Amino acid sequence: MTNIILTGVGGQGILLASEVISEAAVKAGYDVKKSEIHGMAQRGGSVNSHVRFGDKVYSPLVMKGDCDLLLAFEKLEALRMADFVKKGGSIIVNDQRINPSTVITGAGTYPENIEETLKVNFESVTFIDALKIAKMAGNPRTANVALLGAASRLLDIPEEIWRETITERVPERAIEVNMKAFQMGLQSI
Repeated sequence: MTNIILTGVGGQGILLASEVISEAAVKAGYDVKKSEIHGMAQRGGSVNSHVRFGDKVYSPLVMKGDCDLLLAFEKLEALRMADFVKKGGSIIVNDQRINPSTVITGAGTYPENIEETLKVNFESVTFIDALKIAKMAGNPRTANVALLGAASRLLDIPEEIWRETITERVPERAIEVNMKAFQMGLQSI
């Protein structure tokens, strides 16, 4: 059983990324279940998606302490969901800061030292600048696919299935830039 949580802020492409992972896992022969929690996504709020795949999956929800891979599209969201990661699990974090509304209004502060906090408490934590990778690929909106490229290194799904699934899920005009972002993300870790 592989348990994945994708987390970030509304508008970062988390739902597309979870669909790609789910469809790629189905094509690789796994039983797959997926669940999404949207919160105030349209207002920059948290978005979480749970994806589980294996021989037989009965529930779409990943329980605290059972997550094999936390794929975080924003640093604070990684910190918020870190308690779901199991001992020996992996965390991949987009090294991007998006201030929540409480920070913007002055009602709260953005935590300092997120990277250090995660690295002290978890064995496998990788920060990548997915936005920079996406811009180098040709479109900043492909940061989610760059993160998928990085995550694909840790999941038992052949690269050709990832490429096929991305090609089917993104608009035809965006296939080339997404393939480039995927490849650059794959090479980033």
